[in-house]
Amino acid sequence: MAISMTEAAASRVRAFLENRGKGIGLRLGVKTTGCSGMAYVLEFVDELDDGDEVFEHSGVKVIIDAKSLVYLDGTELDYVKEGLNEGFEFNNPNAKGECGCGESFNV
Repeated sequence: MAISMTEAAASRVRAFLENRGKGIGLRLGVKTTGCSGMAYVLEFVDELDDGDEVFEHSGVKVIIDAKSLVYLDGTELDYVKEGLNEGFEFNNPNAKGECGCGESFNV
């Protein structure tokens, strides 16, 4: 089981953590919501919870709980800038479909 991130995503997360002034990494998870059933959740992590898995890429820790890892195994986190739009993208091989806005997915 693994989660990866591109250099662009790692660089952006490092900048967020430096600006924040604390934190050990970024939590990637899922919650039940949205038009397709599940939505991605990103939040800063100050301390690990029991059962957390930690994946490190380019000096950035991605933390994920066991429940979310089932849905996100193999996912690559990317950071993309297109014109005036920018944000994180999730390349999730487990997703069978996404809503039109790309905010939620189903497996």
